[in-house]
Amino acid sequence: MVAFRAWGASGFPVLLIKSCEEARLRGLRTESSAPALLYGMQYRRSDFDVTNAVQVSSAEAVRRAVGDLFRQAWPNYPLDRLDSAFQDFERLFNGQFPGYYGCDTVYHDLQHSLDGTLAVARLIVAHDRTCPIDERMGPERAVLGVVTALFHDAGYIRQTDDQTHRNGAEFTRSHVSRSAHFIGRYLPTIGMAAWVPVATKIVHFTGYEVQFDQIRLDDHRDRRLGHLIGTGDLIAQMADRCYLEKCRDRLYPEFVLGGIAMPSDEAGKPSVRFSSGLDVLRQTPDFAQEVRHTRLDGEFGGLYRTLEALFNGRNPYMEMIDRNLDYLAEILRTGRWPMLRREPPCFTWERNPVQNIRSLVIGHLKQVWK
Repeated sequence: MVAFRAWGASGFPVLLIKSCEEARLRGLRTESSAPALLYGMQYRRSDFDVTNAVQVSSAEAVRRAVGDLFRQAWPNYPLDRLDSAFQDFERLFNGQFPGYYGCDTVYHDLQHSLDGTLAVARLIVAHDRTCPIDERMGPERAVLGVVTALFHDAGYIRQTDDQTHRNGAEFTRSHVSRSAHFIGRYLPTIGMAAWVPVATKIVHFTGYEVQFDQIRLDDHRDRRLGHLIGTGDLIAQMADRCYLEKCRDRLYPEFVLGGIAMPSDEAGKPSVRFSSGLDVLRQTPDFAQEVRHTRLDGEFGGLYRTLEALFNGRNPYMEMIDRNLDYLAEILRTGRWPMLRREPPCFTWERNPVQNIRSLVIGHLKQVWK
């Protein structure tokens, strides 16, 4: 008899399945591989986190999960600013925030930010459990980290007085700086004005616009918080159940509109960096290796390992990333591209976001090669 654990929103085991027969009674088909059932990977829903317990397409569900984590860590700390931030995040991404359209980027959609935010909250709590007292983030920085994670991609969202850009993906090269500007304006509205100088810097640990050695912070804990935010952003998206399909079908169109797929030289002559969504996937193994070397294990100091404190020595994020990369390796080895057959939901404010961005991409490509 083998015991299989299911995990709750806060990262603690809440269900023990003692046999394959019990799993069948619960409506789960089983496999011979214990790890696959351990985290529910075979039957994980496409808009749920790696534990299959939190619906990361729902701001309310993630707010509750983060609130549960923080109340366990800091029982007496008020979370009203956190609640306000989640409400404003939902308004911003759904087109209800004054002065802004909603989110229209199909890879960097609402689920992407919420999934990363949950990972950041878990990382912060796990970090404070496993480090000396004088190294801990504490509740104030924890709230700052979650708010910064929530709005780290706000720079993709167009302002209503912008009549030049047709899709937020056109801000790809500058979106982190735009996010910093948004965060700088937003924090004072929830009583966190004192943190603006920190938040507008640490958000750059999620991007490529500023070299890490140029990010100067007075308190080493603030830099560590930036590392936690950068780590959460990376591991959540790479552990997404549909990461490979999203790279092929959604990240590539954003790369096209953002000038990443076909950058132009000073004379305006384009060159091809990514020729298609499949080409993005062909380059993903090298990207993942580089990310792990220079960011996760490099600048960020392997902070993803702290998550083991929440998951009884396991790390569902890193396990799912390895699973995705192994699956991709098999596809690249065999050329069996139809193995990528998932069609995940997309959470933007538009009715047909994927079709819309494809139309924009076709027009853009025609214009580039004209």
